[in-house]
Amino acid sequence: MANMKAAELYRQRIVYAENKFAKLVLWRLRQPLARSRHPYKYRLAYVVDEVCVLRYDNEAGKGDHRHWEAEEDRYHFSTPEKLLADFQDDIEKWNDENSGS
Repeated sequence: MANMKAAELYRQRIVYAENKFAKLVLWRLRQPLARSRHPYKYRLAYVVDEVCVLRYDNEAGKGDHRHWEAEEDRYHFSTPEKLLADFQDDIEKWNDENSGS
């Protein structure tokens, strides 16, 4: 990304609790990254007790994907709004599944 002009569209840190926060960053690029079909670069992370338990990103050459704890799977990117909504839904799902821990 060093040689590409990028426009930052979104940067936010959301605190959910003393030990839980999300950091969201989204850029618009002049051209798609390798293995992406859209002109966006993003990094969304949900951190609990200083451990990243959920992350969406599309690093160059790897394409759109999601990390759920130790698991990694492909993510179908459609729009920035849908990306943020899917990430929020996964945060809620993760919290529901881990409410007893």
